[in-house]
Amino acid sequence: MSDLLQYIAKFLITVGIITALIGAILLLFKNTNIPLGRLPGDIIIQKKNFTFYFPIATSVLLSIILSLILYLIFRR
Repeated sequence: MSDLLQYIAKFLITVGIITALIGAILLLFKNTNIPLGRLPGDIIIQKKNFTFYFPIATSVLLSIILSLILYLIFRR
């Protein structure tokens, strides 16, 4: 059981570090025009008092990038 807890602890620490790094990068480049959220394939519906935004392409791109990063970290 202690092996499982140790694995979970390492995983949570890794996720926390990655999240902190992404947050720091976003803070450093907040004035830069990064096209995330405005990719072709993202759905934006705007009415008078209503805006619906569904970032399909952005979600797929981030999922692929995070999957590759986690694969490189956890491969054995």
